[in-house]
Formats: sequence, C-alpha cells, structure tokens
Amino acid sequence: MKLFISLFALLLSASALAQDTASLSQVSVAEQYLFRAANSERVQRGLPALQWSDNLYRAADYHAVQMANRESISHQYPGEPDVSARALKAGAHFSVISENVAMASTAVLIHTLWMNSPHHRDNLLDPQVDTVAVRVIRRNGELYAVEDFDRTVVDLSLHDQEQRVAALLQSAAALSVLPSSDDARRTCSMESGYAGFRKPWFVMRFTASSLDSLPQSLLDKLATGRYRTASVGACPAVGTQNFTAYNIAVLLYP
Repeated sequence: MKLFISLFALLLSASALAQDTASLSQVSVAEQYLFRAANSERVQRGLPALQWSDNLYRAADYHAVQMANRESISHQYPGEPDVSARALKAGAHFSVISENVAMASTAVLIHTLWMNSPHHRDNLLDPQVDTVAVRVIRRNGELYAVEDFDRTVVDLSLHDQEQRVAALLQSAAALSVLPSSDDARRTCSMESGYAGFRKPWFVMRFTASSLDSLPQSLLDKLATGRYRTASVGACPAVGTQNFTAYNIAVLLYP
C-alpha cells in the first residue's frame, strides 16, 4: 500500500493539481484523493484534467446520503430522481452526464474498484466530460462514494447566444449581422417558416451544446457568396429533457 501511494504521488501532474479551488480545499481527504486520482489517470493517458464542480458536488451529496442511509449502492432508488435530474436541480448545465458509485473501506480501494470495472473506468476516462465532483460519506466503517461527471454547458442569455453566433457568421463570411430582434427569436421557436415581413432566402434552425462552431451545412451555404446580411435568433431549448442545449435560428438575406 505504501508503494502504491508513493507511486501515485509521483504521477500527479501539475495540471491535475492546478484544478484545486477554494471549494475543493474544503472537502474531505477521501474526496480530494479520488478527485486527484481521477485526474492522474486521465493525464497519464493524455486526456484533459477535469475541473471541480460545486453543482455536481451538491448532486453527488444528495445521492451519497441515500446510499449511506440504506447502507447499499445503487444509481437510483425508488422515488429518487435520476442523476441528470439531480444535477439539474443542483444547478448544473450539461450535454453529457455520467456517474460512478461504490462502497468500500478506503478511498484507495474505491478508486481501484472503479479502474478495474470497465463501465466505471470508461466514465472516468471519458474524453467527452470536462467536470467532476466526488462525495464520500462514512457510515459504520464503510465509505459510500458518488463520483459525478459532466460536460458543462455554459449558461448564456439569449442575447449572449446570438452574439456568439453572430461573431462566428462574420468570421466565416463577408456579411453584416442585424441587431437581435423579436422576429428572429420567434423564427427560432417556429417549426418552419419565418416571422416578420422581410422574407429570408434561407433559414437554418439548429440545436447545439456548444457555440464554438457553425454547422457544416450552414458554412456551405455561406461559402456560395449569395448572402450579404444575416439575422440570428435564439430561443429556449425544448424537448431535451434534463440536458442543456442552445436553440438557434440563422436567417440569411441577399
């Protein structure tokens, strides 16, 4: 055991340690160990270290209490919300979410169990997630651990969403983007057609969990050079259950 801990300490990278936050410094030693162990495993394999999430910690705490009270492990007990609903209630916004649970006598053993279980290992090494929190509760000599992962979606106002897409449009093509308008936002919420008196030559509606790039089909339209003006409307995402997404409409004019 001493050899394992010594090797683990040597493998901790500066990038993993840099994930510490004021909130993380206040959690238990077992929780900090499991957080750093997860990041050590990821960094060794060339994966980005995970950020700590206070929102996920609240979600994990709720479920860890349920497990400790029952002295058992499960991802969901009868009458309990699932992990995505728990995280949403705790304030998390995400496009991907997953969870590891375990019961063992030590944090070292819990991490070992997770790494030796294909499903739990896949969650821990998932390149799609970027955020994590771990909650550990001790009861009757056992540790009950919940490790929640997600890919965080930034909570943006409709105006901020429109501004991000407008910047992408202007980077992709030589066109002007009209100021945000109610007509563009109403168009976003419609299944087809457009709102307002000015008829666009082309309308694209899309849903995304990130506003870092435009859909390829929209880029192809812009590449034709037929359009000189655009309008962008954002609207609340619907039909995504507990997952967070951006709903966008782009209207192109000659």
